[in-house]
Amino acid sequence: MFDFVNPEVQFNSPLPAPQEGEYSEQAWGIEKFGEPIKPLTIPRPNVGDDDVKLDVIYCGICHSDVTSGTNELPGMFSRYPCVAGHELAGKVLEVGKNVKDVKVGDKAGIGCYVDSCFECPMCKDKQENYCFKHATTTYNGIKMNGHINGNLDIHTFGGYSNTYVCHQRFVFKLPDDMPLEKAGPLFCAGITMFEPLYNHGALEGKKMNIGIAGIGGLGTMGIKLANKMGHTVTAISSSERKKDLALGKGAHNYVAMSNKESVSGNMASLNLIIDTVPVHHDIKPYMSLLAPGGTLVLIGVVPKNYDFGLMELIPMRKITCSVVGGTKVTKEMVKFCYEHQVYPDIDIITADKLNDVWEELQKVGNANSTRYVLDIKASLK
Repeated sequence: MFDFVNPEVQFNSPLPAPQEGEYSEQAWGIEKFGEPIKPLTIPRPNVGDDDVKLDVIYCGICHSDVTSGTNELPGMFSRYPCVAGHELAGKVLEVGKNVKDVKVGDKAGIGCYVDSCFECPMCKDKQENYCFKHATTTYNGIKMNGHINGNLDIHTFGGYSNTYVCHQRFVFKLPDDMPLEKAGPLFCAGITMFEPLYNHGALEGKKMNIGIAGIGGLGTMGIKLANKMGHTVTAISSSERKKDLALGKGAHNYVAMSNKESVSGNMASLNLIIDTVPVHHDIKPYMSLLAPGGTLVLIGVVPKNYDFGLMELIPMRKITCSVVGGTKVTKEMVKFCYEHQVYPDIDIITADKLNDVWEELQKVGNANSTRYVLDIKASLK
């Protein structure tokens, strides 16, 4: 069993029955703080004029599902009942009269967000992940933006469920022959790594030296993407343990941060480092690997602030962060991954294994780079 944290801050509410304009749906989640994942019946909104109903066939299992579900970030993403899952892949069951980009029977996916204000500069640029009024997350999100139907007093329930209904803006059509079991994680691991590569010049045609720190589910996806974009890729990890794994996924070089010679031999060599490490760590050694003008992009959601001084930024080094991606870049990511056949390494499970998988992810993360994927239909049998 996985462990819950921060018991002094809990956001529990009763599991509501469907209201008018909603239907009941099968899901798997945590009903109350401290309880294991179990089958639940949740309300879903009926399809509105701008909505799409997705028959969820697979849903990827993300490390942040565990972070949210165990209350590691109280007040931000942890609310109960909690039905996690933001890596949805399936087929379109129903569409509203205004829906244009998908039709019934199409393969489609849903990622980390299902609503935003649509009006701020970021939303108008299709970067809804940076919505000034806060985008609504696929699960445990507050329905504040006006494009979600049904009971507005409850938070969103995620993709560990038989179906999902949301606004067409956040539903992404998939190629007919894209493997659905591998498509779901693209909407988290894929876009999380594609976004900083896209934003920091990796698709502009200039050869770069790119470092990927943290060789787990995110890191190996980043290695594959950067490799297919034509860059020299350096994998960065704490020890030599993951060298063979990283090189096997497409890295050209490897830096073990515990090896002084390995670090000194690669100083000031990288134009871009994407740091996927999901726990608090010292980022100052990474800065020494950056070439002048290089950028360190922090990906991992870490509650504690990082410690670094201005001297680490000399000469002209930069630190920034990134969080998944908006609809514009997500569409580019799907196209790129399909054309270059870039997919995560997966292990398919059924819902009866969810508690064990969460326990594993909490203890060791995606240590072997595998992304677990929940087979919804097999779980319903």
